[in-house]
Amino acid sequence: MSQLTELKKRYFASVRRHTPHNIQSKPIISLSHSGKIELTLNKKNVQEWQLEQWLQSYKKEALVSTGGIRGAQNILFYWDWRFPIHQLGVALATVGKAEILKKRIKNRSIHKIAGREVRYNSAEYVELIARIQAGFGIHTHLSKDGGTMPVWMASFLIFMFDYNGGEYVTSSHAASSKTATKDLTELGSQFLPEDSIAFVREIEGFLKKAQHSRYGYTICLSPKKSPYIHYDVDGIKLYTAYLRTTVARPATLAVIKKASKKGFRIMFELVGGCMYNTVSRLYGTLGIEEVVDWRHKKEDPFFHGIGKVPQFDVHGKKRKFFDLSCDACLPEVVKTMGFDRALVRKPIGYTVLITDPDGDRLVMGQMEPKTRETKLRDLGVAVIPINSSKIFAIYHPTHSFLALMDFNMQMLKRAGVWEKHPRVFITTTPSSHSWIEWAKQNGLSVVLTPVGFKELALIIRKIEKQLTENPNKEVVVQDIFGEKINLGKSPRLFFAGEESGGMITGPEELIMSRGGRIAISMHEKSAGEMSVTAIWFSAHLFLEKKFISEYIEEIYAQYGIQHCFYVRDDITYYNESELDPIVLQKTKIDGEIIRDRIDFFYVSIAMAKREGIVNIENVRSIFGSAFPQLNFSCLQDIIFVGDATFILFADMFIEIRKSGTDAKMRGYASGNDLVRVKNFLNSFLHYNGTVFSLYAKLISAKFRKQTPHKTRDFYKAYLSAGL
Repeated sequence: MSQLTELKKRYFASVRRHTPHNIQSKPIISLSHSGKIELTLNKKNVQEWQLEQWLQSYKKEALVSTGGIRGAQNILFYWDWRFPIHQLGVALATVGKAEILKKRIKNRSIHKIAGREVRYNSAEYVELIARIQAGFGIHTHLSKDGGTMPVWMASFLIFMFDYNGGEYVTSSHAASSKTATKDLTELGSQFLPEDSIAFVREIEGFLKKAQHSRYGYTICLSPKKSPYIHYDVDGIKLYTAYLRTTVARPATLAVIKKASKKGFRIMFELVGGCMYNTVSRLYGTLGIEEVVDWRHKKEDPFFHGIGKVPQFDVHGKKRKFFDLSCDACLPEVVKTMGFDRALVRKPIGYTVLITDPDGDRLVMGQMEPKTRETKLRDLGVAVIPINSSKIFAIYHPTHSFLALMDFNMQMLKRAGVWEKHPRVFITTTPSSHSWIEWAKQNGLSVVLTPVGFKELALIIRKIEKQLTENPNKEVVVQDIFGEKINLGKSPRLFFAGEESGGMITGPEELIMSRGGRIAISMHEKSAGEMSVTAIWFSAHLFLEKKFISEYIEEIYAQYGIQHCFYVRDDITYYNESELDPIVLQKTKIDGEIIRDRIDFFYVSIAMAKREGIVNIENVRSIFGSAFPQLNFSCLQDIIFVGDATFILFADMFIEIRKSGTDAKMRGYASGNDLVRVKNFLNSFLHYNGTVFSLYAKLISAKFRKQTPHKTRDFYKAYLSAGL
């Protein structure tokens, strides 16, 4: 028995051991029944299944979630109501969204896509969603073979076919035990918090009716075979045609094919996710599949053991099973992918692409000679030793996206189209300022947003609204800093992306759906699109005999980039892999209390500065008291940016942000002195949030009490501006 098989076996045994027999024995809703199913909720079972408590936690997540309302599930018994995500919870959410659509859309048919990646119980969740929607007379479109599809394909087809939205079961790059339904609008973009809260309110009504009506509240599922359930989703031809207007133009494919004839190959690490079935066909249609060495292409919700490690718990007391996720932006995760063995025989210059389970993120790596290790570390690039002569460089998107965007710009200029339209660059506030320096020096309009691709898509929607309503007028949008930015007439999206590894570009001509809607780009990040650009770029470097790191060094030198270094750090306050749901819930709540206290310390200072309660000298004094070992003479500003606190210095920035989906604090920093950047970020991120006398004197208890309301009002005003 292999080590991986044994690890998985022990994991499953632990799940069974922590699941009571009465839960194991019978699902709440048995999908094996092929006919119509009805489940009536009443006061007794609402209390038994603790649905009121579940809803309170679910609602809290809905207010802040950045990519679906995520949580742990029981991977073997997914109806286990003790976990944040479970069968009945997904059913109630589906009913809530269906009720809203039926109220909003009358006298015409409603169509949605339901898709999934490879996570445990994803197929069951999709069937549950489809059968409930069919019970409402909503047409649900599933993949032709009933299998997986990347999230970007679902998003793309929703827009192109003018569907009314979609449901996608995923938890992005999170641990294997986690899942969520990522809700997609009729544009293919993720729900904003106001969209999520709307269906949560519907659920509140269902539970109230269940407990107070003599008839309870009944959830209905259609039979398995229903005229409203369609296995007809296959967007390969349509998406390939779209790629040919963006990143897969003839010149692109010619470079890849030329390099292929000279021996060019890349590895695509799929982490056992859903990408292979779709992307292999896309590459085959484009004629570039021959350059790809696929790795971990077999779908596996355990992700082939990636991220799975035994380590001490957060208190350093007990050695336990931990799932670090499959986020390739984290070097500690990449180290579990086995590249030290897989790349031993690969040549210097060999490039690796790494995606995530739902196919919306991309990280690049490259084999380089050991002689370049010092240069790579000086650039802030993580390195894995391979042997005495070779190392594997892992490029955080801070580096790789900068290289890709510069390369793409050069190719657009060479094609003679760069000057035809104003170019728009949209990114999130914690993303590297090296990107912003580069973008501004190349004449792009830069728009900054809070974290999450839904935020980038919101700006895209606002641009498209103005293009539709006033196509001959200049487009003006407001960013999260309150700055109004004139994008010019008929702008085109050059880049929309974030530091966590997701991005999209836009075509030269506006995209038009079958119903005549226009778009400047897709509304969800896509490793399908990114990977073609990355292969093109890698083929170019192969022909030029140049490393990615050398290309980046040239960009830094050419543009005099000041924010050369980028550091991200996370603190997780509990074991996400805990199998006992009672312990899991308690430790997560305890962790959220710590997280919220730390986050509030920074947010309250930023809001006080915004309203003139304190000035920058006061802020320097507060920080000087909290961090006496640091010098704040070059602190310039502190700003609340919708979901985080942005702290600006003359030579760097720091952003402190609580996770929108977990008991985690996230810290980001970028500047020109790596040691200084790390020291400041480490101090800020690990502060305990204690209220001390100077802070309390300058920022009153009354103002602190009002701060949560002020931040919500600020964010709501930002969201609605220009919609």
